Amino acid sequence: MVTRGQLRSVLIAVSAVLCFTGTAIAVGGAEPIPIPQNDPFYTPPPGWDSKAPGTVLNSRPIEVASLGPQAQDADAWQLLYRTTDTAGQPITTVTTVLRPRTGQVKGLISYQAAEDASAPQCAPSFALRQGAVPMDHKYDASLDFISINQMLSSGHAISVPDWEGANGALLTPNQPGYTALDGVRAAEAFAPLGLSGTDTPVAAFGYSGGSYGSAWLSQVQPTYAPELRLVGVARGGGAGGPLEPMSEYLRSLDGGPFSGFLLALLPGMMRADPRIAAVFDTYLTPAGKALMAAGGGECSVPAVEKYAFLHMNDYLTIPFSQLLEQLQASFDEIDGITAPTVPLFLFHAVNDEIVAIAPVDQTVAQWCASGAPVTYTRDQLSEHAILAISALPAALLWIDERLAGQAAPDGCSTRTVPSMAIGGA
Repeated sequence: MVTRGQLRSVLIAVSAVLCFTGTAIAVGGAEPIPIPQNDPFYTPPPGWDSKAPGTVLNSRPIEVASLGPQAQDADAWQLLYRTTDTAGQPITTVTTVLRPRTGQVKGLISYQAAEDASAPQCAPSFALRQGAVPMDHKYDASLDFISINQMLSSGHAISVPDWEGANGALLTPNQPGYTALDGVRAAEAFAPLGLSGTDTPVAAFGYSGGSYGSAWLSQVQPTYAPELRLVGVARGGGAGGPLEPMSEYLRSLDGGPFSGFLLALLPGMMRADPRIAAVFDTYLTPAGKALMAAGGGECSVPAVEKYAFLHMNDYLTIPFSQLLEQLQASFDEIDGITAPTVPLFLFHAVNDEIVAIAPVDQTVAQWCASGAPVTYTRDQLSEHAILAISALPAALLWIDERLAGQAAPDGCSTRTVPSMAIGGA
């Protein structure tokens, strides 16, 4: 496995290639793997909805891809399990679980991938598999391959949930936390992982879209899964909460180089919330409805490539800003992230071109004033994509310490470093 020292030496050199290309790096197998809607593994057995949240409904061994032609050097499985949607109704989803082939497993990391789209072929359970379709048909999993490799090198088991659920609900409140926590429950109950049940120390990790999923995991854990031993959360590329409002984020994407994210995000948001769907259905032009249908079948990388500098006003009968105003009740719920109660390691690029840092700074200041346990690092040299790689060693070291039983730093702190890739934790 790659050491952290070796990783630091190549971080900046590879990050631009990994994060913004659609090039397939992992070599697929001879037989094509069916996408989730054509794969019977994703169909739950009769009576599944009466099971307790986190119940494993089906399992199978798989191979997880890596940056090279070989699969990850790990034992891996997929678990279909029962979980809960935002409305409190039973749904199912899948988590990909891994453990090192040798040695005692130290802890469990729930890794929320930055899927950033709702098409079935974008789900981590499909995109991470050795032999999946070429990269231009799924989200760019390069960061995930690196992250998984590093977690395994530290001796941890990993759960990578399809945290949007089988219904592809994107950027909805509560459900991301429910699905991720039930993935932890499923992993702890799955004997081949060698975990210690609810005595297992658990940490959560995610970047960008994965930060949103990890934030909701932390938000709902005390009430939804209080039996789990959550010892820390590390996340970056966005803090969440009312000072970082979803409406402003969507407005900031419109007409810019990353406007394709709108086409990847909005269909999943409409699927998650009937109120959002109704407003868009009222004001989208026929061309707009066709555009949303096309975007709903894309993953984030091809959507950003295809739909740069798109203006939503061209596809609506009212200005996009007015449409967003009508969705404020939904956005208030989406923005419902509050100060963490478990230790949080948060990191952000000062020059982030996708998620502005000012609201993140303001959110951290508010959390610190409330006494929340936050360690916040601002990186001066990175931008959004580069920080996903350059922050990885520091974030995973922080997780290693929490899973090893070391107490998190007292209080709340903020520091600014030139680059997290050169020792700036």
